[in-house]
Amino acid sequence: MNDVPLVVLVATIWGWVLGVAIMVLRVRRRNRKLVGLVPEQRVERMMWLVWVPLIAAWMYFPYAALRRSDALFGLPAFAQLSSYQPLRYAAAGCAVVSLLVTIRCWLRMGDDWRMDVGTRKTALITDGLFRRIRHPIYAFSMLQMVSSAVVVPTAPMIAITAIHLTLMNLKARNEERHLSVVHGESYRRYVARTGRFFPRLSSRES
Repeated sequence: MNDVPLVVLVATIWGWVLGVAIMVLRVRRRNRKLVGLVPEQRVERMMWLVWVPLIAAWMYFPYAALRRSDALFGLPAFAQLSSYQPLRYAAAGCAVVSLLVTIRCWLRMGDDWRMDVGTRKTALITDGLFRRIRHPIYAFSMLQMVSSAVVVPTAPMIAITAIHLTLMNLKARNEERHLSVVHGESYRRYVARTGRFFPRLSSRES
């Protein structure tokens, strides 16, 4: 338990899970909706079959690294070298920052937050972090997952990180198609001046 980056990472992951649970309960209480716990779109239900066990694995692998030293779940030898520790501390710090920024985005979205693409029309949020990035929550979720793979560079963690990055990309693109239909030209103008996960360097459409 004296592995500070790993302890910080475990706390951050569970903080993220708690935050999602709070948002689900908050929006469910106000809107009487499941906010995507059962996705309406078939494509998102298929993603859910992968994403739910993936998140469970993300919660488990760092905790397992705290408790075990076997080849599958324990930290590899290079991750225990003193020369690698600054990178692990930096990654743990990135995970904390990612969680804090995500909480800020959740609060900004308020009752418009949900976990899937649904039929209920929500407001188009274009201020704050959304002013330059269309999917800051997904972007920082990806950063948090990459940070996890740096702190716990095991084969299982690297695998779920790769899968998570792929799913977030697919989900963002699916959401953009939906929002383009719902919000029309205003959303297409928004897309032209923002980046999907990073701020745009130009105003050309992607």
